[in-house]
Amino acid sequence: MQPEPQFADETLSIQEQFYPDLPCFGCGPVNEQGLQLRSYAADGGVTATFAPWPEHNNGLGYLNGGIISTVLDCHSAAAVVLEAHRRGWHALGGALLPYVTAGLDVRYLRPAPLIEPVELWAEVIEASEFEITASVELRWEEKPRATATAQWKRWRPR
Repeated sequence: MQPEPQFADETLSIQEQFYPDLPCFGCGPVNEQGLQLRSYAADGGVTATFAPWPEHNNGLGYLNGGIISTVLDCHSAAAVVLEAHRRGWHALGGALLPYVTAGLDVRYLRPAPLIEPVELWAEVIEASEFEITASVELRWEEKPRATATAQWKRWRPR
């Protein structure tokens, strides 16, 4: 395992460090109406806490599945970008990100709360310069509520 990158300011999230101008709805630091997910390097992976809003209701009083998919996707992005940074696989041709989501296989295991923060964990399970796969999980009360395998492909702007 490679050492953690030395950040200019370790209080900043992966999103703020590596793509501060990204307008992504889920994790873009400049999207004030977005979810503002912030992920941090942790031992062997990436961690985050997400506090749902009342508007994220699935109609039954739990966290909406689309929001769950969004935070799983965006949190896996943090793990992928961190891994790419460690390996020197930087964004090509002026792109904001070195990789883009090619697939997200989500499994909903049990309801996730709407009124309490949930924890996210992601780790890279396979990596090449052309494709990175990450495993990501949304947890509450130490139990997985949803899991996903995220496939990311090298972004080549045209």
